Amino acid sequence: MSTASASAPAPSSLRERKKRRTRQLLVDTSLELFTERGFGNVTLDELCDSVEVSKRTFFRYFTSKEDVAMAPTQDLWLTFIDVLETADLGPADRPVLLLIQDTLLTALDRTTTDGWSHRVLLSRNLAERTPSMDAHGLHFCDRTTRAALATLHRRLDIPDPADLRPRLAVDMVVAAFHCALATWASATGTATGTATNTTPSPGSLSAHTRHAFTALAAAPTFPVTPRQDTSPRP
Repeated sequence: MSTASASAPAPSSLRERKKRRTRQLLVDTSLELFTERGFGNVTLDELCDSVEVSKRTFFRYFTSKEDVAMAPTQDLWLTFIDVLETADLGPADRPVLLLIQDTLLTALDRTTTDGWSHRVLLSRNLAERTPSMDAHGLHFCDRTTRAALATLHRRLDIPDPADLRPRLAVDMVVAAFHCALATWASATGTATGTATNTTPSPGSLSAHTRHAFTALAAAPTFPVTPRQDTSPRP
């Protein structure tokens, strides 16, 4: 084997690393600019100029300003779909709900790289005051749910395509994760408009997610207990 052929894979690897760095720089820069100046006060041209890339390059990675601003959590759910494609299904009597929960926890372990926590918190703060980001998130959630259901129907024996149980299982896991994410984010104390006082660890998000899944399992049997009125009568 010649030296040239032996080193052939290197350029491809370098290109991939450069692409990842460019994408990450777009995410970090957008979150910084949007947080400092407001989402609507930063144009796409200004963002691209800050990263020194063309708009054409930007659109290779993202579809819009909303897309890049929500990349931290969207990356988690894209990893979730990838993991679901190859996840060990376990025994035949394993509940689908547990499969989806374990898949999300695995995706969390793979996604929470250095700086991810801080980026997620900045993205959440922006979304709370940016209606277009909230709308984008709803559309993304719908697409992700559809992709998860398509994967489940492809990998599992689900005789009735209209069976609601897989959809409800996905929805319950998504809802539980949103509760965990909110609790995890609140560990920062009072979030400011530009940063957070304390960035919780990704590992603590996994712990909050597990706690939410435990609460989810107990939710169907949560009893109705009337509150006792102890206030004095007039």
